[in-house]
Amino acid sequence: MTQPDRAPSDSAPDLTPFTEQGKRDLAVLVALESVSAQGRMLPETADAVTRLLEAEGFTVQRFPGQVAPILLAEAGEGPRTLLIYNHYDVQPETPSELWNTPPFVLTEANGRLYGRGASDDKGELVSRLAAVRAVKARHGGTLPLKIKWLIEGEEEVGSPSLAGFVAEHTADLQADGCWWEFGSVSEDGRPVVSLGLKGIVCLELRCAVADSDLHSSLGAVIDNPLYRLSRAIASMRDDSGRVSIPGFYDSVRPPSGADLKALESLPDARPPLQESYGVRGFLGNADAHEVSRRSNFEPALNVNGFHGGYGDAGSKTVLPASGFAKIDFRLVPDQDPAEVVRLLRAHLDAQGLSDVEIVELESHEHAARSDVAHPFVQTALAAARESYGQEPIIHPSAGGSGPMHSFIEHLGVACVAMGIGNVGGRVHAPNENIRVEDFASGVKFGVAFLEALSRE
Repeated sequence: MTQPDRAPSDSAPDLTPFTEQGKRDLAVLVALESVSAQGRMLPETADAVTRLLEAEGFTVQRFPGQVAPILLAEAGEGPRTLLIYNHYDVQPETPSELWNTPPFVLTEANGRLYGRGASDDKGELVSRLAAVRAVKARHGGTLPLKIKWLIEGEEEVGSPSLAGFVAEHTADLQADGCWWEFGSVSEDGRPVVSLGLKGIVCLELRCAVADSDLHSSLGAVIDNPLYRLSRAIASMRDDSGRVSIPGFYDSVRPPSGADLKALESLPDARPPLQESYGVRGFLGNADAHEVSRRSNFEPALNVNGFHGGYGDAGSKTVLPASGFAKIDFRLVPDQDPAEVVRLLRAHLDAQGLSDVEIVELESHEHAARSDVAHPFVQTALAAARESYGQEPIIHPSAGGSGPMHSFIEHLGVACVAMGIGNVGGRVHAPNENIRVEDFASGVKFGVAFLEALSRE
């Protein structure tokens, strides 16, 4: 691979060549359709990532996963060790007809880079690799700290192999802290740092009343599975979004004083959501503070989809034989996914809905949260201030989920999520994108972060 010209070791490098090389790397990775939900091009993408890492002097080990290979790479020497976590798998591109550009062709338009994985998570990965190149150039071709890089291909299907891998390879993954796989930049250019993730439980509720669809006139004497599923869902939360399942909140860990203080500096999240997605309102008419509090510290129940019966044009007077609904719970620290499933089963039984079956989907995740006062966290925040020239926006916990808990539980490291996404990035949706300026800023942050860690 052609290397960008090296800057003198006693001055900050011009990052433009490294950013441009990163964009070329991103084009290569976006072209690989690494959709883990469908098992597409996962070994091929692991091969491509391996080549990129080995070109920069990383020793790469490859381990089998349940769905896709796991990569563990290592390079550099120094007084500090940084663990980086990324993933190379992506969400399906469907509905493909809603894309304005080919989903697996990195396309630059209007100051943005479009493509599946441009943000989540291939863009994050290559922006960090570009920062590694720049730091090496500044230090005569060597890395002044040790980097361990764990990259999986199963994150978008719940990381079924990762917790076991981390537990088994604890000695190999020891580090002073972990740079997590995502992050974003606000509309006004402030870095958005997340220190935790919610847990998740994905379930399917199923109900059947017959072996075959029936004439709708029989609705006078035979119950309807869609009605029973509707009853089940309606019984699980109130109109404000609070979960109604008895015992659900018993183990919720309350936020610390430092956690609550971090909320004071958060901007109002409502206008960007309304502008980017056309959101028409918020549960319980929540104000800005309440939106932030719930997003960071409250668990939630969401209905992903409701299916059954006739849905084509016109009418069909049918009583469906069966139906199903997909739901997920977002959890906070100390909530146990298995206990949530048990509580749901007891709740449905108490509602007279014992015939509604609960099917567990994918791997469940526990929630995780790092201490804002941790020295590693403070180093990351200082690097963000230096590179962006603005005070970071600190989320004690992101609203999304991921396999962070095993890192904190087994490795005892603090985790910091800082990256290149944006509120209009449409992650997991058609027209996923990053802003070109955020990609460049992400490389600049990576350089500042790596340099700061090497000096400690």
